[in-house]
Amino acid sequence: MVQRLLFLLLAGLCGSAPSQAVPAVGKPNIVFFLVDDLGYMDIGANNPNSFYETPNIDALAKRGMRFTDAYAACPVCSPTRASILTGKYPQRVGITDYIGAAQPGKWTRPTKLLPASYAEALPLQATTLAELFKAAGYATFFAGKWHLGPTNHWPEDQGFDTNMGGGTAGGPYGGKKYFSPYGNPRLSDGPPGEHLCDRLATETAKFIQANKDKPFLAYLSFYSVHTPLMAREDLQKKYEVKAAALPDRSPKSGQERERQVRLVQDHAIYAAMVEAMDQAVGKVLQALEAAGVREKTIVVFTSDNGGLSTSEGSPTSNLPLRGGKGWAYEGGVREPLIIAAPGVTKAGSVCGAVTTSPDFYPTLLELVGLPALPQQHQDGVSFVKALRGEPQTRGPVFWHYPHYGNQGGAPFGAVRDGDWKLIEWYEDGAVELFNLATDLREKHNLAADEPGRVKVLLEKLHTWREDVGAKMPTPNPGAKAKQTPGKHTAVRAKLTPE
Repeated sequence: MVQRLLFLLLAGLCGSAPSQAVPAVGKPNIVFFLVDDLGYMDIGANNPNSFYETPNIDALAKRGMRFTDAYAACPVCSPTRASILTGKYPQRVGITDYIGAAQPGKWTRPTKLLPASYAEALPLQATTLAELFKAAGYATFFAGKWHLGPTNHWPEDQGFDTNMGGGTAGGPYGGKKYFSPYGNPRLSDGPPGEHLCDRLATETAKFIQANKDKPFLAYLSFYSVHTPLMAREDLQKKYEVKAAALPDRSPKSGQERERQVRLVQDHAIYAAMVEAMDQAVGKVLQALEAAGVREKTIVVFTSDNGGLSTSEGSPTSNLPLRGGKGWAYEGGVREPLIIAAPGVTKAGSVCGAVTTSPDFYPTLLELVGLPALPQQHQDGVSFVKALRGEPQTRGPVFWHYPHYGNQGGAPFGAVRDGDWKLIEWYEDGAVELFNLATDLREKHNLAADEPGRVKVLLEKLHTWREDVGAKMPTPNPGAKAKQTPGKHTAVRAKLTPE
C-alpha cells in the first residue's frame, strides 16, 4: 500500500510524473482537532454570549481564520469521520449512519420506512489522509475516538503509526468512562481519576515533542463532548454556580416535531465538558510552542456534527440554528471551523465560504505542497484560495441520511447551493426550501413560492444521489397504520419533481 501511494504521489495522477520526488523535509506539520458533537454555537469565537468558556479555541481563532459556513457531511458521527479521512462523500464508502445503528434486518421501530443498510467499517482499500501523509514521509499519530469499524479496521490499519485510544466504540463506554481506569483496548489506564480529555492531549503533546524535527500529522479526535454527560468535579461546580446566577430565560425548551429542543445554554455538566476539551486544546497548542514548531504547523479545529439538543439529556442549545445532532437543519450540520495556517491565513480573519468534510483532504494536500489525488478525493474541493482571503465559490454541497437517528430526525436528503437550502423528506416526498441569507433560523419554508427553484435543486440532489450510489430507505412492513406528526411539525409544500 505504501509503495503504491508513493507512486501516486510522484505521478500526481496528472498523466505524467514530476522530475523528482517532493521531499517531506521542511514541509508543514498538521494538527487536526476533531471534537465529537460540538455545536457551532458552543465556542466563544462563534458565540460571544456562550455560557461555555473556550479561551484556547478563541485564541486560535484570533491567530487564524474562522469559517461561518462550514458543514459536516452528515448530522451524525461515523459518516463525517469517514468523509474527512477519504475526501469522499460518505455515501461512496457506504458509511451513512453511525456504526452500531440497527441495520434494516434488525429494525424494530414502527417507522414508516426501513432505514437503508450501511457499511460497518471504513474499507481498507480507501486511501486515507494518514496513509497518504505517511507515504510522503510524515510521522502519523491518532488519539481518541475512531468509530470507523471493528478490530483490523482501526487507526493503525489505516495509516496511523500510533493509536492512542481509537477503537470500535463510539464513546468512552468502558471502565469509568471519562476517567481512569478507562477499559479502552487501545489506551493504557492512568492514575485513578485521570481525565480522558487531558490524557489524550498529553499523549499528543508527547508525540509533538518526539517528532519536532520531522514533519508530522497529529489527529486528535476527542471523545468529548459526546455522552455520557459527566465532568470533572471542579469544573462542574464552577458552572453550577454560574448557572445559578443567570437571569431567568424561560422558556428553556421548544418543540421540533415530536421532540423537545433545548433553547438555553445553561447545562453545567456539558459546560464543564466543553471547558475541559478547550483546556486540552490549549495543552496541545502549548506543546507546539514548546517544541518551537508553531510557525510551521497548520492547525485545524472542527466538529463531526451539530450539538446534541433533542435527546440524551439535550445538553446544549444551537440557537439561532434550528435543530441539532441528527437533524437536517443547520443546527445538525453547520460546524465550528478554525484554521491557522502560518503564512497563509490572516490573523483574526473570518470567511463565509461554504466548505464540507470531504474538502479537508485536497485542502491539506495543497497547503503542504503535495500533489492532488483527484481519483481519491473526488468529492472534495480545496479551499486554499479562501484561506488566503481570496474569493472562492465551492458549488453545491449535499447530504443524504436514509436513517432514523436517535435524536428525532427522519430520513432526508438536502442540498445547499449559494444561499438556498432544500430538504427532501423521504417519508412523504415533502420539501422545505430556505434562504439562509435572510432566514438562518429556517423558519420560513419558501417551497410553495419558488416552484422553479425547487425543481432545479431537486434535480441537482437526485443527480448527485445517483452519482454517489446512495442507498434509499424502503417501506416498512411493520409501520404503524397511521403516523401522526407532532402538532409543531413545520408546514411543508408537497411538490413532486418532474
